[in-house]
Amino acid sequence: MKKYAVIVVDMLNDFVTGPIASPRVHHIIEPIKELCDHARSQGMPVVYANDSHTPEVDKEFRVWGPHAVEGTYGAEVIEELKPKEGDVIIPKKTYSAFFQTPLDLILREMDVDTVVVTGWQADCCCRHTSADAFFRGFDIVFPRETTDTDTEEGYVGALKYVEKIYGAKVCSVKDLY
Repeated sequence: MKKYAVIVVDMLNDFVTGPIASPRVHHIIEPIKELCDHARSQGMPVVYANDSHTPEVDKEFRVWGPHAVEGTYGAEVIEELKPKEGDVIIPKKTYSAFFQTPLDLILREMDVDTVVVTGWQADCCCRHTSADAFFRGFDIVFPRETTDTDTEEGYVGALKYVEKIYGAKVCSVKDLY
C-alpha cells in the first residue's frame, strides 16, 4: 500500500502578493488547502518546502531579485495555507525541496514512498523537487489544480515534462480521494 506525503512548494507571501507574485497563483490556493486538509484527516504528512534565503546576495536573487528572505513577512506561508500542528516545515535555499535539506530522511522515517507535489512555479521549484524525488526513488503525483506557473505555456510544458521524464502521475485532485 502506498504511503503519501503532500509537499507544498513556495506558497509564500512574496510569491503570492509580493515582488515576484503572479495573478495566476491565486486559483491554486483553495485546491491546495482542500488537499492538505484531506491529507491531514487521513493521517498523511503535509510538508511545506519554503524558499528561505539569507539577506546576503544569493544566486537566485540574480534571476528573481530579492525574495523570501528568512525572517521576513515575504518568507512566511500565506495566511490561507498556514501550517498546522504536526506539519513539517523545510526551509530551502535552492529550487528543490530535497537539495541540501533533511526532506529525504524525514520522508523515509515516515515510510513515505509517494510525494504529491503542489505549489508555485510548476516549471521551476515544483519541477526540480520532482526531479530530486525521482532520483531518490519516490513516486510522484502532480495534481493539476494545485500547481501553476507564470504562463500557460510554462505550466503545460511542466506537466508534460514531469509526466514523461519522471513518470509522475498528472491527475485531478479528485482522483486522489
